[in-house]
Amino acid sequence: MVVAAAIAFSGKAVIIKLAYRHGVDAVTLLALRMTFSAPLFLVLAWWATRGRAVQPLAREDRWGVALLGFVGYYLASYFDFLGLQYITAALERLLLFIHPTFVLLISALLFKRRITQRDVLAVGLSYLGIGLVFGHDVATQPGNVVLGSFWVLLSALFYAAYLIGSGRLVGRVGSLRFASYAGLVSCAAVVTHYFVTRDPSLILAQPAPVYALSFLMAAVSTVLPIVLTSEGIRRIGASHASIIASIGPVATIFLGAWFLAEPITALQLGGAALVMAGVLAISLQKKPAG
Repeated sequence: MVVAAAIAFSGKAVIIKLAYRHGVDAVTLLALRMTFSAPLFLVLAWWATRGRAVQPLAREDRWGVALLGFVGYYLASYFDFLGLQYITAALERLLLFIHPTFVLLISALLFKRRITQRDVLAVGLSYLGIGLVFGHDVATQPGNVVLGSFWVLLSALFYAAYLIGSGRLVGRVGSLRFASYAGLVSCAAVVTHYFVTRDPSLILAQPAPVYALSFLMAAVSTVLPIVLTSEGIRRIGASHASIIASIGPVATIFLGAWFLAEPITALQLGGAALVMAGVLAISLQKKPAG
């Protein structure tokens, strides 16, 4: 389940790049993704609460879900879609994959979390790997790789903030219920953004492949990974799931080569290995007592 979830989620960048080939812009594509996702999130919310008496969310929890859905599912997704207009799917996945380093640094700044020598080494390995792949793409890829990387790094930063804020809420609300509610908040925010900034008729004038790819992204790379990851963690635990899910960036490299003809080089693979080593060193270490 966790392997399938990692590969399915990694395919999102490839699907977005394929859709861009048909001339759709980032806001319209994101609106289509979330329009198709909304009924799936409703089904997920029902599935998460089936057969159980569910307490209504407390007022502070409702505000928390709304804020985190806006930050983690809307803003992070929007910046990711913007970045993918300029960079390869492989670089995008690696940049997003370093979000645990942002969680570490934000926690140190805001909550005085102690940074150990292991943390410093892990962050250094991750950023060295990113530097290698980034430098490779700047030298070999057309387009504004710097701007695209900026947007995706901003996406990773907002996703890190979402993870920090969601810790307590997930415990009270439940992981699937929280994800479905936050996803529905995002759907509302994205559709509002679309109608404010775009001609409403534009969403109905896209080529057929854009609709097919948007639905595929909603079903296979948005909602399905949430369900599979949650069920996988329930069976094997978060630590084992984290190890297995690290297959994601490598999967994106090979999916990008297969569907987008993105080149695979030894430098890319080496950089990806450094990033994954650093991120796993942070993600899998034991939390300090107290």
